[in-house]
Amino acid sequence: MKAGVVHARDDIRYEDIEKPVPKEKQVLIKVKYTGICGSDVPRVNGDACHFFPNVLGHEFSGTVEAVGAGVTRLQPGDRAAGVPLVPCMECEDCQKGNYSLCRHYSFIGSREFGSFAEYVAVPELNAVKFSDEVTFEQGAFFEPATVALHGLERTGYTGGKTVAVLGGGTIGMFVMQWAKIFGASQVVVFDIAPERLELAGRLGASAGINTLDADFMEQAAALTGGKGFDYVYETAGNTITMKMAFDLAANKAGVCFVGTPTRELSFTVDEWEKMNRKEFTLTGSWMSYSAPFPGHEWELTSHYFKTGALKFDESFIFKKIPLSQIAEAFALYKTPGAVKGKILIDSEA
Repeated sequence: MKAGVVHARDDIRYEDIEKPVPKEKQVLIKVKYTGICGSDVPRVNGDACHFFPNVLGHEFSGTVEAVGAGVTRLQPGDRAAGVPLVPCMECEDCQKGNYSLCRHYSFIGSREFGSFAEYVAVPELNAVKFSDEVTFEQGAFFEPATVALHGLERTGYTGGKTVAVLGGGTIGMFVMQWAKIFGASQVVVFDIAPERLELAGRLGASAGINTLDADFMEQAAALTGGKGFDYVYETAGNTITMKMAFDLAANKAGVCFVGTPTRELSFTVDEWEKMNRKEFTLTGSWMSYSAPFPGHEWELTSHYFKTGALKFDESFIFKKIPLSQIAEAFALYKTPGAVKGKILIDSEA
């Protein structure tokens, strides 16, 4: 089969490799789309790849081609989204259902061959079936949608409260939608790009605030009667918005850092004291799994994409690029700001 194989830094090649055969309790998926994740970029354009040669790709959708012995959940012809984490299932964290925290895990598309290929073999539990009403494009977005839901729930989220989402990227848009689906009284998206705030409105946000406005904090305060937001989700991984979360949080709020920072972050005494005085709870979020594996995050994503309550906008996709041009796709990331949205690699093009 054909695959995009990483051989060294800045060296990803479209070439022939052996087509996998599903082992016991495995399924073989004929890949349709794979999204390029931000974590894939330094593995190709930098030095973060675990080994060479390697086949990356973990945000994928496709059709079950064949099943190994003992498979009962799926059959050939089923449409499926890929679940990348392969937990050991034996450590203390796994036994508690905290699969994201497994210290002995494997990961499809980084620690073992992934979906930048025509076919990928995965454990049966790592393929989530979805219905014909769900597109293959949506199937490739299951992983980021589940990350958003997992982050939402890290605060002990309950409906009927006010929510601030900092960052209007794909994860932020999904966090906003999950908050609405589960009963938020108000969800406000904060971003610097007018087009992202417009998209947030189309997808159901109560309001959008441009943080480049000089009075954006006054605008935010007016929406909550000066109380601040009951829940604040930082999804950009930006030091500015991470500090902003402390200002926007209400007393006794839940604050979650979903985004992954890329720079050192420090707080002044006055900034940190806001957490003390407001007594808000600050937590992080890592991946998207719960018991029984892979978790309700994946089941609900499949369900709400099917019903249409979890909306998918074509603007989430920046470009669709054939697998044969995967090197050109990664080259786009070398120009800062050039990629605005998700690049989907089409393994059938």
